[in-house]
Amino acid sequence: MSPRGVATPDVRERLFAAAERVVERAGPGALTSRSVTTEAGCAKGLLHAHFAGFDVFVAELCLDRFARTAAKAEALTELSGQGTVVRNLDAVVHALFDSGGPALSGLAMTRPNATLRIREALEGGAPGFASIQEAITGYLESEQKLGRVAKSADPGTMALAIVGTAHHLLLTSWPGTPDPQPVMTRLVASLVKGQGAARERPADQ
Repeated sequence: MSPRGVATPDVRERLFAAAERVVERAGPGALTSRSVTTEAGCAKGLLHAHFAGFDVFVAELCLDRFARTAAKAEALTELSGQGTVVRNLDAVVHALFDSGGPALSGLAMTRPNATLRIREALEGGAPGFASIQEAITGYLESEQKLGRVAKSADPGTMALAIVGTAHHLLLTSWPGTPDPQPVMTRLVASLVKGQGAARERPADQ
């Protein structure tokens, strides 16, 4: 535990990671400011010293994880022509579900103030589902030009189906329900192959 007066490095990420572990282990009902700081091994007042209340903490945690996934999605175009389209998309989609994503999203929905802050941040341009959808669309268009997604496919509709389903599963999954990730894997594979993966091999082969 950090002694009083001693700076804690990367405190936001330390607290965020601790919150994810609490949710993964005991569900969203166990998440409190005390459980987070106890899990993080830091002073009880540290969370409130960095966040203006627990709702703000929850909102910032969700927004941070959305931004991480959006950044991963934006990097998809760098993978164009590499690996397989399904595997590349899978990595991004599954990032939304890592570290208790469904439970965290459900927690935010039960806290109106946190939900409002998230909505306002997204409306203000913070990276979220819209950014992820746009990035996936761009990636599929790039693969389409390389011939790895058929010309008849509609990248925008495919991206909407992927992101919309992920959003639905995030808000309807909770500890004890079936793991949503296999469903997403099947959906991605079905969309890519059904709407036309022309060649599931690197473009230079």
